[in-house]
Amino acid sequence: MIKKFVLFATLLMIPLALSAGVVENFDNISTLSGSGWVMTNNSSPIGSTGWFQGNTAVFNSQAGPSDSYIAANFNNAAFGGNISNWLLTPVLDLSVANKVTFWTRTETGSFFPDSLEVRLSTNGSSSNVVDFTALLLSINPTLSLGGYPEVWTQYQIDLSSAGSGASGRVGFRYLVTDTSVNGDYIGIDTYTQTPVPEPMTLVTLGSGLLGIAARRFRKNRA
Repeated sequence: MIKKFVLFATLLMIPLALSAGVVENFDNISTLSGSGWVMTNNSSPIGSTGWFQGNTAVFNSQAGPSDSYIAANFNNAAFGGNISNWLLTPVLDLSVANKVTFWTRTETGSFFPDSLEVRLSTNGSSSNVVDFTALLLSINPTLSLGGYPEVWTQYQIDLSSAGSGASGRVGFRYLVTDTSVNGDYIGIDTYTQTPVPEPMTLVTLGSGLLGIAARRFRKNRA
């Protein structure tokens, strides 16, 4: 019977520990601003495109409908310009440990290199890109041809070092210099942000649930 109580408590613990989080599949990027996302194209000179719905003529999404990803390309800046195109997540509660995962790629056989930075701001709801001082990840920073993944590739980032009591945003920065020789097309898909429960929290929760189950068992036998 005790084993049944342990199983019961474990099953109850799982949804409580994992229920919170954010998932964005980019099925329709016109709804992103209503969900707290921010898109800011600071390219110079600015080009004819910003972030846009995935183009199936280039490649299909990582999951879901074929165009359900967000994309950017060399036209974010005018010819010969420098791309600095930002995609900012909704405000995150950084007072608990979090992990962020996402998928990205460029087109197969690309002739022009791409680069992406992932940065963090701990300045609350600010969408000012100067606040994104913490560099979490840099994909192909040297703009090497073939250095950006040409198949959907998942990346995971631990935000536990953000600091207790902080809130802020994660920023994706499509960063390319001199679009006369660099810059092609990238996609981002299946963004998830998941709080990671502390081990002692799970132990405490499990002990409490076991105590409740044991008391009910004893009461039913009385």
